[in-house]
Amino acid sequence: MTELTLFIDGASRGNPGHAGIGIRVEAGGEILKEHCEYIGCTTNNVAEYRALIKGLEIATRFKANRVTVFSDSELVVRQMNGTYKVKSGGLLPLYQTARMQSRTFGGFQIKHVRREQNREADRLANQGIATKDSADTSKK
Repeated sequence: MTELTLFIDGASRGNPGHAGIGIRVEAGGEILKEHCEYIGCTTNNVAEYRALIKGLEIATRFKANRVTVFSDSELVVRQMNGTYKVKSGGLLPLYQTARMQSRTFGGFQIKHVRREQNREADRLANQGIATKDSADTSKK
């Protein structure tokens, strides 16, 4: 697998509150994998980073060389791109993990999209919260 596109989202009902993550993995417009997971009680920003980290783990398992990530979290995208500094001590270890993971690929980009363009990842994140169970569905 050479190039993957990830759509990621983290959601929290309450802030902090019950939280879930959702990841959709595509290659050439084809859905390869969808993942949703309940991650316990945490903040929305932590859930967004946890979605990114899990997405990058999945991309590694697919042996991706280049990864493009789309997220509706302006904070995560801007921090990962170096526009914003990470000031929260709670987010710093997650940011560092995501940065380290992103460097393992030959090419890595993370881009902000509006919520409407990230509906499927949002659906998966909310599904993770609703079930409070791990769910993992593969299309391939």
